[in-house]
Amino acid sequence: MDRISARQLFDGVHERMALRWVSGMRGESRVLEPGVAQSRRPSLIGYLNVIYPNKVQIIGSEELNFLDGLDSRQRWEVMHKIAAYQPVALIVTKDQPIPADLREVAEETGTPLWTSSKRGHELLTYLQYHLARMLAAKITLHGVFMEVFSIGVLITGEAGSGKSELALELISRGHRLVADDATEFTLIAPDVIDGTCPDLLQDLLEVRGLGVLNVREMFGHMSVKTSKYLRLVIHLKPLRDGEDIDALTRLTGDIGHREVFDVQVPMITLPVASGRNLAVLVEAAVRSHALKSKGIDPAQTFIDRQAHQLRRLPPW
Repeated sequence: MDRISARQLFDGVHERMALRWVSGMRGESRVLEPGVAQSRRPSLIGYLNVIYPNKVQIIGSEELNFLDGLDSRQRWEVMHKIAAYQPVALIVTKDQPIPADLREVAEETGTPLWTSSKRGHELLTYLQYHLARMLAAKITLHGVFMEVFSIGVLITGEAGSGKSELALELISRGHRLVADDATEFTLIAPDVIDGTCPDLLQDLLEVRGLGVLNVREMFGHMSVKTSKYLRLVIHLKPLRDGEDIDALTRLTGDIGHREVFDVQVPMITLPVASGRNLAVLVEAAVRSHALKSKGIDPAQTFIDRQAHQLRRLPPW
């Protein structure tokens, strides 16, 4: 989602933030778009600012005191100037009495005016997080997304490579399914990608020959997870007849990266061949990735040992 209306924002947070809509109902279709807001240098949400107005303006005690300190003409000008920027909403904090003229301006201009019992910093912190999640960049990737040893793993591969069968085996070994076939990924921070399952596919896994399975009903509530951060991609690659693996790859593994939202996600390619236990290989790959994240690299350790042994040999 790259835009959100005042009504969508209110419906999404009003229970958590104890919001009440007191005026300006005509403005429920006003839209918050990050690109439009950033062109004038404001943030999406902030305290009342009449120079670089935020799209959602929080009016706390100090802001109300500022308005009370203005003479009637200045007050009228400031309120209409605020409304002229067409904010998505104005929020009065701590259930403070709303000035009658502010309510009238909001009703007259169709500016959504909300009030909350929460303090300003609570509203600001939560709404910043909520808006960042709602307006973050999103992408759908093909594959099975799972939690393996507490690490978010996307299993990819061409059709018929055995992704769903592998996922089923991993689930039976105690790991958890996030999404099958189409996982929605959201960039929630510069290097943090969150993966979730579309509502249509929730708890479902399609396996050739078995059809669609309800994982939650078959394996219990602990067999599924609503979301997980993407930390590793495992790509299944069929091993062709006569194809061999070069010596360096045999030593270090087929390790690379997949770019998602300009983030380099580690990727391990596993050759698929008859007789290979892919579930065990995936578990080993995830454990190895976790060790490398801590600076433990078995291949480099072997190379260092070999180099040390060569240095100990007498010169020819």
